[in-house]
Amino acid sequence: MVVTILVFTLLAWGLADWNLPTALLLAAGLAPTDPVLAGDVQVGDPNEGQEDVVRFALTAEAGLNDGMAFPFVYLAIAVAQPTFSLSASLTHWFLYDLLYRVGVGVLVGWLSGRLLSYLIFELPQRISIKTTAYGFVALAVTLISFGLTELAHGYGFLAVFVAAITVRNHERTHEYHTYMHAFSDQIERLLIALLLLLFGGAIASGLLESLTWPDVVLAVLLVFVIRPLGGWLTLAGTGVRGLKRWVIASFGIRGIGSLFYIAFALHETSFMSPQRIWALTGLTILISVFIHGVLSTPVMNRLDRRFRRRV
Repeated sequence: MVVTILVFTLLAWGLADWNLPTALLLAAGLAPTDPVLAGDVQVGDPNEGQEDVVRFALTAEAGLNDGMAFPFVYLAIAVAQPTFSLSASLTHWFLYDLLYRVGVGVLVGWLSGRLLSYLIFELPQRISIKTTAYGFVALAVTLISFGLTELAHGYGFLAVFVAAITVRNHERTHEYHTYMHAFSDQIERLLIALLLLLFGGAIASGLLESLTWPDVVLAVLLVFVIRPLGGWLTLAGTGVRGLKRWVIASFGIRGIGSLFYIAFALHETSFMSPQRIWALTGLTILISVFIHGVLSTPVMNRLDRRFRRRV
């Protein structure tokens, strides 16, 4: 993600006539990945014992991205301020927006995960909790984790991700994980269907009308060149090779998170050509949803066949 942000910022600033704050915002908003929009690249049901490195890497990356993209969004907001001072603003960004907010997100996420683990694995031994309520208990504590972290000015997305990992590492074979996966999968599909419907309506209403040809080139480069090559290079030394390495590098799916980051930044301060920002963001998501959505099933099926033959 960091490599993608750096390269995309330089290209948008130098080749597409975006000013530096807006180029950085676009990079920070479009760099995070979102495999929710291509279900076949997500991890499977818990306790199956057949998880592969590709699905795990893409899902884990997306979870981390949701929290770690925010410091760069805040950096773009800081650079866009009329009173921007290089030394003072960068110091504040590094100490507060990066170190403090990330630290609070990790700490509150861990504490929330511990609390959630108690509610799920310890409390039912003392009082009666139906298994059908597991999903709602987890959803409630997830929202509390997000809310408390945001109240402490941390990154709520990162806190929820850390909380989920903490719960998963406690009683790994418990039936709760199966119930929770089924519950969250249903909620996820329902909300994504609604958001994609609204996204399609926005496109039909003229979302892409402000596009320029340099913006089209940027969107194509991000999906087909910057992310795949950056991902392939940063996987060096991980032991992942061949087709698996290229699949992890290439499936940098852009999704709903990008819309949130852009909307948040535009609400905080003024950036160059907001309509053009939305147009480039919408085009990038549209290309990614179409290409990765079409390719996810055949690519993952091919990987599964190779894995089974090797086993």
